[in-house]
Amino acid sequence: MATLVTCWALVRASVRGSMQYRANFIAEVLFGVIYNSLGFVFILLVLGQFTSIDGWTLGEITLLYGIRLCGHGLWALCFSSSMMLDYYVQEGEWDRFLVRPMPAFVLMMVSYFRVAVFGDVLAGVVVLAAGIHQAGIVWTPARVLFLGATILGSAGLDAAFAIGPGALGFRFLNTEGVRGTIDYLTSQFAAYPLTILGRPVRYLLTFVIPLAFVAWIPGAVLLGKEEALPVPAWLAWGSPLVGVGLFLAALWFFRRESRHYQSAGS
Repeated sequence: MATLVTCWALVRASVRGSMQYRANFIAEVLFGVIYNSLGFVFILLVLGQFTSIDGWTLGEITLLYGIRLCGHGLWALCFSSSMMLDYYVQEGEWDRFLVRPMPAFVLMMVSYFRVAVFGDVLAGVVVLAAGIHQAGIVWTPARVLFLGATILGSAGLDAAFAIGPGALGFRFLNTEGVRGTIDYLTSQFAAYPLTILGRPVRYLLTFVIPLAFVAWIPGAVLLGKEEALPVPAWLAWGSPLVGVGLFLAALWFFRRESRHYQSAGS
């Protein structure tokens, strides 16, 4: 409990510090909204010419995009500092985390807070609300709970894709290439129904790099489109657990790789 209170105090202090410069704070939040909305604008332009893409309507794809953005926003709120790990290792900042009376991983998470993540969250909530309104889903308590679990699972996948490859920085010091490639694939494909892609790519992004579990597979469950998925229905309904499982695996890998850290000696 004391650790949580300390983390919350550090995050609040970071946000208060950022709000001392109100114009910059607002600009960063707006940048987050605009940046995360650009892909959705592209969808609007495409579906303005066609009524659907491979049987998916604008409302249904909006739902997928909203799930993706909400998961990404939740990840950004909690774990975006993991993207700074290369810098912390290269500059010896990890030494500072190791000598403080809190877990080093937790200290890394609260050491730097980007106010732009509020824009990520706002964009996600707005797009998800629009998708829910347009998709015509018959909501039941089970589907409401599944939607909440889906967003958590999506955030877990985002975190795993950042923390797992980033942990290699303890050995190789620079993981920008690996993380950049995964981030590109996620931004390009994670929010869309992968049936628009060829079968080899679809299977690659389902069973090798599991981007399909970010939004497409759980979204298909919510929309009653399980028959079009390359996985059995029981796995589709359990898709949020994939994100949780990979997140826990990434944390284990992070702890394992952190043993290879060599102090900067400064």
